[in-house]
Amino acid sequence: MKKIIATLMAGMLWLLAQPASAALKVLACEPEWGSLVQELAGDKVSVTSATTALQDAHHIEARPSLIARARNADLVICTGSELEIGWLPLLLRQSGNERIQPGKPGYLEASQLVPRLEIPKALDRALGDIHPEGNPHIQLDPRNIAKVAQVLGDRLVQLDPANAETYHSRTAAFLARWNTAIKRWEAEAAPLKGLTTVVYHQNMSYLNAWLGMREVGSLEPKPGVPPTAAHLAELVGRMQAAPAKVIVYVAYNNPQAAQFLSERTRIPAVMLPFTVGGSDKAKDLFGLFDDTLARLLAVAK
Repeated sequence: MKKIIATLMAGMLWLLAQPASAALKVLACEPEWGSLVQELAGDKVSVTSATTALQDAHHIEARPSLIARARNADLVICTGSELEIGWLPLLLRQSGNERIQPGKPGYLEASQLVPRLEIPKALDRALGDIHPEGNPHIQLDPRNIAKVAQVLGDRLVQLDPANAETYHSRTAAFLARWNTAIKRWEAEAAPLKGLTTVVYHQNMSYLNAWLGMREVGSLEPKPGVPPTAAHLAELVGRMQAAPAKVIVYVAYNNPQAAQFLSERTRIPAVMLPFTVGGSDKAKDLFGLFDDTLARLLAVAK
């Protein structure tokens, strides 16, 4: 009897030593959404990202380790609009986790919460990698981040009501800081209005729309099609006749095509972080925009 009582008491002491509630497990498809979750939830969540800034989110594999993380997740937050169409459906299916399936509270698509650009009027694969629901690369307009944050904060409360006060207060505090930062960024970025750019991929549209920049060429001959020698030669001729101000590529792009065009046209090429972790200074969402603007302003003088 004494042994049984001792065992029960040890078990009770172990339970009392545990946290009041386990951290909410969140799997973010892209680093920007993982960073946003961390801003709104702090230590109430355990966040991992399916991709890094050095990976193209269009093209990754639903690896067994990733499936295991999805199997245990309470919330999956992704960009959506078919950005992850090549791997996310398989990941969700293989996870066997009913909590994170589309239509469930544990699944959130950020792009569905904001106005999307470049929704095609007709679908034709001959035009390249066209997204039927519009351009999914919404994260480079900070106003979109604010819209997603508002919904995400409410979703965290729905999934973890015991920590509702934390989520409400952190979301409000983040939005206050974020809206102040947007005003500062817009003032700093005034010289970028009208800046003409050559991009690598069609993923700068929201940044251009926010800052008033103008895309006049792309290193890809069609969206999702790698640069070709023939297309680059044609682009060199165009840029020599009517040069853009800057060539833009992102952290996961091979820089060779941008460097090739830059060397032959004397147009500066700049790497942008694109998401959290894309540069040493882009360690969080605030750093992402601070560094993006600093890099563009440095070459726009």
